[in-house]
Amino acid sequence: MKFVLFDLNGTRCLGKLAEGEDLIARLDVPEEPLLSQGVTCIIDRELPPVVEQIPLSEVRLLAPVPRPARNIFCVGKNYHDHAQEFAASGFDSSAAKGAVPAAPIVFSKLPETVIGPGAPIKIDASVSTAIDYETELAVIIGKPGRNIPPEEALSHVWAYTIVNDVTARDLQGKHSQWLIGKSQDSFCPMGPYAVTADEIDLADTALRCWINGELRQESNTGLLIFDVPTIIAAVSNGITLQSGDIIATGTPAGVGLGFDPPKYLQPGDQVRMEIGGLGTLENPVEAT
Repeated sequence: MKFVLFDLNGTRCLGKLAEGEDLIARLDVPEEPLLSQGVTCIIDRELPPVVEQIPLSEVRLLAPVPRPARNIFCVGKNYHDHAQEFAASGFDSSAAKGAVPAAPIVFSKLPETVIGPGAPIKIDASVSTAIDYETELAVIIGKPGRNIPPEEALSHVWAYTIVNDVTARDLQGKHSQWLIGKSQDSFCPMGPYAVTADEIDLADTALRCWINGELRQESNTGLLIFDVPTIIAAVSNGITLQSGDIIATGTPAGVGLGFDPPKYLQPGDQVRMEIGGLGTLENPVEAT
């Protein structure tokens, strides 16, 4: 099932995509929980009744979880080809320089970085001139848990969505850690849907990214170094995962820093990301 959060004439609404995916079945959910929880307000609830059907073209889609309750957990260097391109880039401040990591590298992005489909990625040239894109499968946790064993991890997943882990590479290198370079305003486009876990085959789901129509990234979730159960087990090691937590699982090769010279984002660019079954996330790039 594909859930969407959307704006309808100034009111935040929750819906599910109807047959053919060109109609939204708006669900009977009050606006207040949607403001704080987004689509995750219906986790562990009986599906609310449908109020009406609305053409998808008539609404403005929002990020499924516009303001996560906590920082977004992120995994770095989690595809072999990206681990190699990143190690050669000069921006690798992780402990696993020049090598595939032995355990998941986990960092975070601030909740305020999240923007929805169509919202602009903002570039402030006075802060950074090396803004990069990263196509990632993101996990939305449904069932809380701590010290979750890998064999039970997928039972804690409610849904998946697309995240663009936008990164200021120069800040990433300057500060020898990743929070500041990853957490600039507007640096986490998310959406367009939250797709329930039963619809996604983690062993074989394609990822692609185009910049101005040029295919830059093309890979498959089957090529993750650390799969989703391993990531959930690692993140929950001593940390209680909460319902609504988001985990971004890493990006494949083809990011801007991997080119010679690098192909960083510029004002006027159009970023399009696609993950099989999760839809297409598109965002323009604007100067601020």
